[in-house]
Amino acid sequence: MTVQGAGGLAAAYGGAGWQPRTSSLRSEIGRVWSACGVGCEWAPLRSVLLHRPGTELAGLIEPDRVQMLQAVDADKARQQHDSIAQAYREAGVRVEYVNPADEPPPNLMFVADLMLMTPEGAIVGRPASKVRAGEEPFVSRRLSELGIPILRTIRGTAALEGADAAWIAPSTAFLATGLRTNAEGAAQVGGLLREMGVDVIDIGLPYGAMHLMGQLRLVDRDLAIAWPGRAPYAAVEALRARGYSVALLPDEGEARQQATNFVVLGPREILMPAGNPITRSFYERLGITAHTVEIDELVRAAGGIGCLTGVLERG
Repeated sequence: MTVQGAGGLAAAYGGAGWQPRTSSLRSEIGRVWSACGVGCEWAPLRSVLLHRPGTELAGLIEPDRVQMLQAVDADKARQQHDSIAQAYREAGVRVEYVNPADEPPPNLMFVADLMLMTPEGAIVGRPASKVRAGEEPFVSRRLSELGIPILRTIRGTAALEGADAAWIAPSTAFLATGLRTNAEGAAQVGGLLREMGVDVIDIGLPYGAMHLMGQLRLVDRDLAIAWPGRAPYAAVEALRARGYSVALLPDEGEARQQATNFVVLGPREILMPAGNPITRSFYERLGITAHTVEIDELVRAAGGIGCLTGVLERG
């Protein structure tokens, strides 16, 4: 092996031809890596990752055993999922699919739980229940195929579901613990985010709440929607201290039908479930443009549009 080059030390060993890599990972996204990243919840939505439910929904006789509320009509669920994807495309959002090679567990369609996108790439989650064990490799594989950096995979006995985090700004994020994200999972993610210079605000969820996503949503740089009695007190106070108005949902019944489980398409523009007229009117009085899509069959599986959507890029 030659160490010396024509003019001294070879470039491979730090000689004259050596070119140090001084750029950051974040600056290389869109060049070395595929475009991705999230730094707030209201920036224009650019791309999403979905899983179109397939044969894994057929013949589910005992919904509660797979963490669903009622039996789901697989064909109708697929039709409604297709409508969500079409609504994204009509809004100019690129839609990617997990496309599993093998039949996955029945909850893979809730992609938001399986990943947390950061300004520098993805963290692969680790669902809290045994029913969902094994979903992670499907999403990990697809993220890799898409050229998106995977910054961490949750390890040990930690549990982390992406719907328990929310970005206030690229330098500030909420991270909630409760049924689906435990203290160890929050510690692993919080440590990584703090390495990025992110101020992590740790909050707890009330007993009976599934995720932070359904309880608190940020729709603009100064407006959040909260479910009273469910949204963490510390989160509401933190938002108000940062100049947010926090609007409280007007109807408990519609909240239980996933009226807060929407996806922000851009500042004060959302995609939400149809069939929630009181809440939609409430949103519109706040200056929010609310597009709707029918998801009543998918709601039977215990999730909404937000749960079904893995956000890949905003900005």
